[in-house]
Amino acid sequence: MTARSPHSGHRRSQNRTPLIAAVAAGVLSLAIAAQAALATETGAGTRTGGTAAGVRMLTVPQVAGEERLTATRRVTGVFDGARTRFTGAGALAGDGQKEGQDPLFELADGAVLKNVVLGSPAADGVHCLGSCTLENVFWEDVGEDAATFLGKSADARYVVTGGGAAGAADKVFQFNGAGTLTVRNFQVADFGKLVRSCGDCAQQFRRDVVLENVTATAPGGELAGINADFGDTARLSGITVLGDPDRKIVPCQKFRGVTGGEPAKLDATADGVNCVFEPADITFR
Repeated sequence: MTARSPHSGHRRSQNRTPLIAAVAAGVLSLAIAAQAALATETGAGTRTGGTAAGVRMLTVPQVAGEERLTATRRVTGVFDGARTRFTGAGALAGDGQKEGQDPLFELADGAVLKNVVLGSPAADGVHCLGSCTLENVFWEDVGEDAATFLGKSADARYVVTGGGAAGAADKVFQFNGAGTLTVRNFQVADFGKLVRSCGDCAQQFRRDVVLENVTATAPGGELAGINADFGDTARLSGITVLGDPDRKIVPCQKFRGVTGGEPAKLDATADGVNCVFEPADITFR
């Protein structure tokens, strides 16, 4: 596999229901205008599944075509999938938590991937080798991870805008590299962690996470998992949590990251230093 660092070592059970759930129709008002317009113009497709919390829906634009990838597609510049659903085949036919899987898409520094639906199996989703933009990308059933960010520069900027993901037994976005990851106007359901700074990568960095206008539907674990000892930050605003009356979904979890061994879980308080948000930034419905 290309330019991959180890994952965090925090794994949820691989026993998961195949997709899953996401947001009720009223939640779509939180999506960006472009995403809403796309769904309105083309009609929406849904995937449903039962969970302990009930039946949820992940709303995606109606797909306009299907394509199976037997090898990683490498992207430079802009790739507009025009609402094509991509799935893995052959060596990319994995959909579990096995380490070392290759991605369906590998993005060069500065590349843009837009209007793509990743079906199942999706192998290791998308890898960004440097700064990248993922615009209106949907993961119907996350495989190992939805996307992994691998840039080495502190100036790297990764932007996920619009789109959504469901069925992540562990992580949706794996943040192994350096820089700032912004996730905005995004919907996620049935997940372990929305964003996780790598807990045990051999090379560690300071990482900054920004979550804006995110709708998370239970069951779920952590929205942001960061390494306080490496100076990571997570800034949250406009977060809506659905179907979680006991408030089990954790907005921001701090860890003590390592370069070998197991990272230690610390507290999950909003301290204004590492976890930066106010109570009004998180709404439980």
